Amino acid sequence: MVYRMKVTAIIADDLISNVKQFTNSSTVTEAITIALRDWVDIYNIKELNKKISQNPIFINNGQNIRKINRLK
Repeated sequence: MVYRMKVTAIIADDLISNVKQFTNSSTVTEAITIALRDWVDIYNIKELNKKISQNPIFINNGQNIRKINRLK
């Protein structure tokens, strides 16, 4: 089940216009939903990159990884 929240927000007209244009949306609801999902996705990618940078994987020889991938 999808839960939805009705929100009243005061947002500058030019910001809403830009978001609608950049998301190719015809409605404010759709534009804000797309923009928020994109923002959350970018945030999650940044957090994942932080974790990876703390413990990176170094590949000296890709042959072993290719063998493992082909077994799946």
